[in-house]
Amino acid sequence: MNKINLNGFKNLLVKLTSKWFVVIPAVLLVWALGVYLVMFALVPAWQEWSSGKFIRSNKLVFSESIDSAAFVKNTPRLQRRLASATTGGAYMVINTTSNRFWLYKNNEVITEGQVSTGSYIQLVVDENRNWIFKTPKGIHTIKGKITDPVWRRPDWAFIEEGLPVPHSTHPSRYEYGVLGDYALSLGDGYLIHGTLYQRLLGMPVTHGCIRMNDQDLEAVFKTLQVGSKVVIY
Repeated sequence: MNKINLNGFKNLLVKLTSKWFVVIPAVLLVWALGVYLVMFALVPAWQEWSSGKFIRSNKLVFSESIDSAAFVKNTPRLQRRLASATTGGAYMVINTTSNRFWLYKNNEVITEGQVSTGSYIQLVVDENRNWIFKTPKGIHTIKGKITDPVWRRPDWAFIEEGLPVPHSTHPSRYEYGVLGDYALSLGDGYLIHGTLYQRLLGMPVTHGCIRMNDQDLEAVFKTLQVGSKVVIY
């Protein structure tokens, strides 16, 4: 009885094994075909379609961007924007950290050199009278041009020397020959001017004005006009 059962078990095992030898290769074959279709048929087809769509969309944008009529129409506007950004004519740039300047004309540097700018020293008298001697940063314009300028001494000039502050029209308010041959006004009392202390050029020693040597000042005075930009940073 045990021998019969053993033979039956062997026969069943053989049948099952023979089936798996057919089923397993079939499953592997189907899987391989699926991978092949995905990798070498569906993916390339999708890539081709998507790239074609991308190229078509880019062609549309490109054709619009090179529309010659639109380009010609917009040229004057673009030129005006360029001129506005570069100021077109003469202008001056001043670096208060290095105490250097650059004078531009037609977007080219024609003169550069040293200046003196604000010392950042603070003078305090009381809560209503205190000053910080700094050069104002930003984009300024030339408000006026003066030959043989006369310095009108402000209150702080007397306080700084320990002198009583005179009346606003007192003769001691006015000093001649200390600002050089020329001065250009930036407004609010700030000037670009000459100096008696040219050895100090390149240092932050002023009360806020920009000092220059005689030669550079003359070049700036002759190049910049009322309305010209002065960029201070």
